[in-house]
Amino acid sequence: MEKHAFDPKSCWDTFTRPKDRDAAYALADRYIAFMSRCKTERETVAYARERLQAAGFAEKGKAGNIFRTLQGKTLFAMSRGKKLKAGLRLIGAHGDTPRLDFKQHPLQEQACIGQAKTHYYGGIRKYQWLARPLAIHGVVVLESGKTIPVVIGEDPSDPVFTIADLLPHLAASQADTPLSKAFEGEKLNLILGHRPLEASKAKNKEAPKEKIKAQMLELLHRKYGICEEDLYSAELQAVPAGPARYVGLDSAIIGAYGHDDRACAFSALEAFLEAKSSDQYCCLMLWDKEEIGSEGSTGAKSRFFEYCVLDYLKAQEPSLAFSDLMLATRAISADVHAPVDPDWQELHEKLNAALMGYGPCFCKFTGHRGKYEANDAHPEYVAWLRSILNKAGIPWQMAELGKVDGGGGGTVAMHLAAYGMNIIDCGPPVLSMHSPFELVSVMDLYATKLAYTEFYTAK
Repeated sequence: MEKHAFDPKSCWDTFTRPKDRDAAYALADRYIAFMSRCKTERETVAYARERLQAAGFAEKGKAGNIFRTLQGKTLFAMSRGKKLKAGLRLIGAHGDTPRLDFKQHPLQEQACIGQAKTHYYGGIRKYQWLARPLAIHGVVVLESGKTIPVVIGEDPSDPVFTIADLLPHLAASQADTPLSKAFEGEKLNLILGHRPLEASKAKNKEAPKEKIKAQMLELLHRKYGICEEDLYSAELQAVPAGPARYVGLDSAIIGAYGHDDRACAFSALEAFLEAKSSDQYCCLMLWDKEEIGSEGSTGAKSRFFEYCVLDYLKAQEPSLAFSDLMLATRAISADVHAPVDPDWQELHEKLNAALMGYGPCFCKFTGHRGKYEANDAHPEYVAWLRSILNKAGIPWQMAELGKVDGGGGGTVAMHLAAYGMNIIDCGPPVLSMHSPFELVSVMDLYATKLAYTEFYTAK
């Protein structure tokens, strides 16, 4: 019976050769640099644009190896193959991550502290964002249309920001409050300053009523040339400050903000660039807004992907119907998965659970409860994916997201499935998902990149 059973293979037991280990850590080093730099969807797309241009891809081209972007937050890239009617090999990931967005009118002063009001974005656990160093990333767009990039809190010489937590001596009532109500969204106020503006530096030589707020505005104007009204046309995000790091005595894990889903965005981009000479027409999508349901003009529910493909078809092979291309397309929704947490194992049904270090995880369906709002991959497609990864010797696993009725989640898969293409979720397992410091295995990252490359290049 043992020879007929299936046991997932550990990446650590599979990739034992020194050259494999060296390749895995070389990839991890590049990934750490990427994660330390790219903490927003704009920064992720800017990084991808640089890599694509360096590889010879033409921005806004009509055919061949091309890419296009939308609002600096979503990216479409295509590499030319041999037979377009055979369908695309498409990998779609997302570059947005749970965070704290500045409100449109953010600055306030209270109790001798200058603060920025925030509105949390995506599925965060609010208490995790208190009493930790935070940085500000984003853009401010002036009335003239000029865009000013903002990054404060990443350089060692920069100040950082934080949200004050309630001291335990005064938290008796909070301790008796359910976790879902104990931390209020309206109290996630970022501390920006404390020093009041001196009267001698005020424009009218008289100290303003809100001296600390005035000082914050003075500093912002001095550094970026902006005034308070400019913040209405800004996208500023509070994100965890500091670089990505190796974790553990063995440096076998990478800790960073935003593995979900930049681990997949990075791996997919690496695979896409490596596969650009493939016989297949390869497509890469980096979307925005996945964490809030793929809404808006830059999310997967928009028509941007469709517009890009239609334009490409018109220039490359106008006789091919869009519907025929979509029905022949094979796709991966590149998104991370939740492995068994060593301290919360009871939340998983272990026969159908992922493990760190066992390679990319296929999730046949997502959604919640009775598979509501889920894509459910077809068995013929799963069999093909199994075959190409097994032939290549790449470890993989398959799992559900926790126990039935225990939770759930969604990805971009169901929005692409609407075109009739074959698609399945696949990405590395991530511990502490949606926290400010997520964890991914070095070997899972490496195996995921290999799997995406094999998907792009397999006959």
